[in-house]
Amino acid sequence: MKNIDSFTHVRGESLFVDDLMLRQDALFGLCFDSPKAHGKIKSVDYSKAEALDGVVKIFTYKDVLGENQIGGIIPDEPLWAEDEVHFWGQPIAFIVAKSEAIAKKARALITIDIEELPVITTAKEAKEKKSFINAPRSFKLGDSENTFANCDYVFEGETFSNGQEHLYLETQGCYAIPQENGNIKLVSSTQGPTAVQKTAAKVLGIPMHKIEVDVIRLGGGFGGKEDQATPWAVMAAVAVQHLNRPVKYMLNRHDDLRMTGKRHPYSSFYKIGLTKDLKIKAFEVEFLQNSGAAADLSPAIAERTLFHATNSYFIPNVSTTVYSCKTNLPPNTAFRGFGGPQGMFVIESAIADAADQIGVNRRRIQEANLIDENDEFSYGQIAKQVEAKNTWFTAKDKFELEKLEEEVTNFNNENKLYKKGISLMPITFGISFTNTPMNHARALVHIYQDGSVGVSTGAVEMGQSVNTKMLQVAQSVFGISASKLKLETTNTTRVANTSPTAASSTADLNGKAVEMACNSLIERLTSVASKMLSTEEKNISFREDTVLVNGEKSTLTWEALVAEAMLQRVALSENAHYATPVIHFDKTKEKGHPFAYHVYGTAITTTTVDCIRGTYEIDSVKIVHDFGKSMNIGIDLGQIEGALAQGIGWMTMEEIAYNKDGRLLSNALSTYKVPDIFSAAKTVETIPVETAGNDMAIQKSKAVGEPPLMYGIGVYFAIQQAVKEFNPNYKLKFHSPFTPEKVLMGLYEK
Repeated sequence: MKNIDSFTHVRGESLFVDDLMLRQDALFGLCFDSPKAHGKIKSVDYSKAEALDGVVKIFTYKDVLGENQIGGIIPDEPLWAEDEVHFWGQPIAFIVAKSEAIAKKARALITIDIEELPVITTAKEAKEKKSFINAPRSFKLGDSENTFANCDYVFEGETFSNGQEHLYLETQGCYAIPQENGNIKLVSSTQGPTAVQKTAAKVLGIPMHKIEVDVIRLGGGFGGKEDQATPWAVMAAVAVQHLNRPVKYMLNRHDDLRMTGKRHPYSSFYKIGLTKDLKIKAFEVEFLQNSGAAADLSPAIAERTLFHATNSYFIPNVSTTVYSCKTNLPPNTAFRGFGGPQGMFVIESAIADAADQIGVNRRRIQEANLIDENDEFSYGQIAKQVEAKNTWFTAKDKFELEKLEEEVTNFNNENKLYKKGISLMPITFGISFTNTPMNHARALVHIYQDGSVGVSTGAVEMGQSVNTKMLQVAQSVFGISASKLKLETTNTTRVANTSPTAASSTADLNGKAVEMACNSLIERLTSVASKMLSTEEKNISFREDTVLVNGEKSTLTWEALVAEAMLQRVALSENAHYATPVIHFDKTKEKGHPFAYHVYGTAITTTTVDCIRGTYEIDSVKIVHDFGKSMNIGIDLGQIEGALAQGIGWMTMEEIAYNKDGRLLSNALSTYKVPDIFSAAKTVETIPVETAGNDMAIQKSKAVGEPPLMYGIGVYFAIQQAVKEFNPNYKLKFHSPFTPEKVLMGLYEK
């Protein structure tokens, strides 16, 4: 089945928040934010802005009737700053005016006096000053400390991976509409409708049932709208509560870049110990996560870093610790991979360092340590249905690795000013929210009198085609044509208490709920059909809008069956609840079985470096991926290619830069570069690995949103190998992104 949105997307007819028709009396919001990264607010003068014709009201924390707090995991983030500001771009006030232009003029008229305080911008500095969000977390397996003494090789090093801007096409935004009796409807661009509903209710001081959150679709999210869509919707809701008029707030690109958090930068310190046969016996890491000024989702992201610190390798003795460091940057947040990529980059760097110092090909260490059936992860889960070696050796075989390596060697021998590099990147990524209670979903399915069907879930469509997969699930159970099915918007009044659309779990959780609801309805309809056709229920099935008896088409159509069920007063609506079985995790012991299953894969990347300019091209990325039994290979391949491009961007060109005062320097698309057609891999080839699939995945079709992003890490090491080919004196560094400037310096390093 094709993406059900593609027709309206390419015609420009798909609706987003900014496309909605506004009520005649609608107003427009704009945030006034801090021009300093840290300081005490001495005074703010709103008088000139308030006097401007067309300004209706300027809201501050003093107008909050409930609690001025939007922090989720830790309540440490005010909606609007009160006495102090903690990052450049922190919201202080909310201007509501008759037009966006008037609101913008008003913002320029506000003056503020801030007594500046010391600014921390890096995780290292935060650790030195003992500035933390919460207590550190550690995972341990075996006894790494004493094992190092028995290793033939021990290496220590440092890595840095920078942040990443989400750069969703649709910026953050919300349209808030007053309803009768003090109710408010929020049409929000959010991955977490329930988070918006819950937080708005808390800030407004009203029950959750008075807030309705509706999400049509997002123009991209990538994690940036999991938590950080909330404040803008809540600001608009506060204004509606006071003014009883609709308020729209869409951030412009510069405001969005300045005020929102990014992927977390990490500074990490590793120690790796190996034996002569290249087996990794011990591994220790200290991760310093740059969390920004408030917790946001940092504690959960830090936890997933620990879960993925050993990537695709079995290491019997592991000790990993993560510190969530509090700095004066916008609170950093979820981003595709959710801390996993930062963890994987460190182990891959440690292996590259070890290989370089021992004098062996990096892939020999990788291959010698791949995880296998019944190996134990550092968090206690026993590996089952492991496809790490399967994908690795399939990639080597199908893509003729030895031939590729020979071609790279021959090219490098024949060319002085261009050098090629090649790398392998295995991935192992756990699927489930690591916070066990979040692994649940509901679906509401209505069969209407004419046989058409409406499906509501908690899944948010944000370009990943989850709506298409939900429709496929319903269609496969009902056996009816796709034209009879409609996916409703994601709405908190139809499906309540949802987990966010995140963690690559959305299709599994919501799809299982849809499947359960549809199966319940089919059971009822089967009972009606068996009586109508005078046969046993076991003989009934459904296909092509018709009821089948023993696999043969009967004269009974889907529509006629539904009409009869209505006459018999059979329930044609069903609400189903699905909670992932088996999973559990004990945070007091840091042990458990947190993941429903793992996704595996291997990518072979080839790059060419221009040794005069420091620029590079990605020749090819050849992937063997564990899709399980893909229910929609076209959509899944699209996810692979999109995630890969995003991973390549993070590793090679997307460089977040703040000055020492905490001001964002990469604050426009002229100073922040994302991959375009010229920086994408010239060829991307993906082969599904042969596998039985996993019952915990919807229709055995494994999650595909986040895992492929980590294939992009392989590009870093392929470029690095090419640099080393040109300059044998180059000392390996693990400081991403590997921009052309850094490549050029490495090429001519003495």
